Amino acid sequence: MMNPEMSATVLRPGAPSRFRRGHSRHTVEALLDLIAPDSDARQRLRERGVDPARLERNRVKLARSQWELSHALIERHLPQAHSRAA
Repeated sequence: MMNPEMSATVLRPGAPSRFRRGHSRHTVEALLDLIAPDSDARQRLRERGVDPARLERNRVKLARSQWELSHALIERHLPQAHSRAA
């Protein structure tokens, strides 16, 4: 069951700048192709015990891509909800 307050929060325009959507929109499939190597890289970085700053940069990059993916999925499956929130 979806919480209406949660949906409104996810789609609100006041997201942190690092997670705002750019003008070019990637497809769900393209985003999945971007996320897979970043996720693999994160595993390798953790196994190697790299410095925390490098691991954090990877985390932010991965989180940004996953955030973009979530919005691409919302647009694909609930296009009318996204239009109303804009």
